[in-house]
Amino acid sequence: MNTKTNRVPDVKGFSLVEVMVAMLILLISLGALLSMFTLAVGDNANQGESATRTTEFAQDKMEQLLALSFTDGSTDTTVFPPATTGGTGLGGTMAASSTVGGTNPAAPVASYVDYLSPAGALLTSSSGAFYAREWSISTDSTAKLKTVTVFVRALKSLGPGATPSTTLVCIKTNNT
Repeated sequence: MNTKTNRVPDVKGFSLVEVMVAMLILLISLGALLSMFTLAVGDNANQGESATRTTEFAQDKMEQLLALSFTDGSTDTTVFPPATTGGTGLGGTMAASSTVGGTNPAAPVASYVDYLSPAGALLTSSSGAFYAREWSISTDSTAKLKTVTVFVRALKSLGPGATPSTTLVCIKTNNT
């Protein structure tokens, strides 16, 4: 009688040390991915929401300024709705190649700056403000074109990176 013995081949598996090393590598990789995810969420909040709002607030101010007459020099555009007196309007009748207002965050020009809450409500001062809007009006060499520049910036950051800002420039012509 010919009997064969059934022999089980040597099967090697993973040892406990190999499994632990693999888990350690996996944890380190997941830790790196988690920090990238956290950074992405912060950037999204900062550059997504805040940057969108700075653009929206710049457009609102630009529409308000362009709705004024070319020679308006009295409408107060720092309040809403704009008051017909007490402000600077579009600079009034300006000499050729001149500028009023400014868009320098270090030195905002009174009557050419306003402040907004995080929700976009107009504030009476910079106290508690989340956004600042500044604008300037310049005339060309013929004084028949005015360049209106609106600069809006977030004063606080929602995440890592620079605070978002938007600059919007439009031209208004004197139709008379």
